[in-house]
Amino acid sequence: MGTDNLTEPVPSEPADPHADLSSVLPMTAEIVDGRLIVGGIDMVDLACERGTALYVMDEAQIRHQLREFRKWTSYHWADVETVYAAKAFMCKAMCRLVHEEGCMVLCASGGELAIALSAGVPASRTQVHGNNKTPGEIEEAVAAGVDRIVADSLLELERISEAAVRLGRTQAVLLRITPGIKPDTHGYIQTGQEDSKFGFGLNHGLALEGVRRACDLPGVDFAGLHMHIGSQIFALQSYAKAIEVMVAFMAEVAAESGCPVRDLDVGGGIGIKYGLADEPSTIEQFGKVVVDGIKDECERHGLPVPRILIEPGRAVVASAGITLYTVGTIKEVPGIRTYVAIDGGMTDNIRPALYGARYECLVANKADGPRTEIVTIAGKHCETGDLIARDTPLQPVETGDVIAVCATGAYCRSMASNYNQQVRPAVVFVADGKAREVVRRETYDDLMRCDVE
Repeated sequence: MGTDNLTEPVPSEPADPHADLSSVLPMTAEIVDGRLIVGGIDMVDLACERGTALYVMDEAQIRHQLREFRKWTSYHWADVETVYAAKAFMCKAMCRLVHEEGCMVLCASGGELAIALSAGVPASRTQVHGNNKTPGEIEEAVAAGVDRIVADSLLELERISEAAVRLGRTQAVLLRITPGIKPDTHGYIQTGQEDSKFGFGLNHGLALEGVRRACDLPGVDFAGLHMHIGSQIFALQSYAKAIEVMVAFMAEVAAESGCPVRDLDVGGGIGIKYGLADEPSTIEQFGKVVVDGIKDECERHGLPVPRILIEPGRAVVASAGITLYTVGTIKEVPGIRTYVAIDGGMTDNIRPALYGARYECLVANKADGPRTEIVTIAGKHCETGDLIARDTPLQPVETGDVIAVCATGAYCRSMASNYNQQVRPAVVFVADGKAREVVRRETYDDLMRCDVE
């Protein structure tokens, strides 16, 4: 994806060289004397001081997004919990920030739970998700005292029960349900359709059997239901349809098992603006559709409104992040395209190669200039598909310039790799004119630290 027909001619000029990029830049971004400033910090100076490739996160925007989710969901219903999906971007500093803002941390693995606990997040403010959790991961979660474990299968329910009994605990669980909704997003990030690898399907009585088992197993406290229909979703109708299905199933659960559904977790997935043409929904619109939808459907079915949980991840951090690169080789393939090579690529951002994802880019030291050239920003790895931005508008660029790629705060650092034995970049939080490194750049020694001979 994103690398087909690389010999195709490219457009001769951008559609709008003067397009305003403010909608895809971090909230505190400004351009001063032609240079990109974020959080009061000059990005060109930061690149020189810290080196590139470099992840930069606008701390003020992250806090703003978390507060917006809490505001616009609790506005419609008091009992709503915002649970940050840490898989989007996680480090100890991020976990502390989320906890400071009164939100919970969603962990999709034992490693994520370990980081959250190490950061000082109380286990009672964490939840554990993921399909095919290992017995060890389940035992660690139960022993820690996490708020909820989201069970993905009957086997997981049995393992949770065994761990809880062995440890003398009672563990609250949610059952992940696949509501049969297929949102309009990339196939790799659709998760709520009938043939999904995740959760209990509603057909053939599978989900209801899961509820019955959760209610009967020793050491298991059936707390409610969970869904997550996908990621980067623009059409809120998908949530509305899924909520109709889930509340109808809540009514079936009440009638068939007598088990109360105390929690309904609607997952995350709200889309963000990567490209200038993208038109995602607002957090306010999301909150209204989700919370009012659940309240209305519960009233229609004669059910009490449960505690509502939402799981934003990308929508919290993506737009707060940019990645800085230094330009190296510039190659023109006459009549076809110009390649601008950077000192990073698919090891720090796999999304273009994996999903065909597209980004807006600018030259940080020429940020006030029109983007009059069409170039392809290529990484330094041994793959033809290692392209960060294909046929993208950019200011006239030279070797040594600093390129900023917008909206890279989610699923870049968290999906980074050491392919070609590249070291992973540092992460810097910027706020109020101060820059603090929260994750250091790896070293060559780090590449060998697990070698045993």
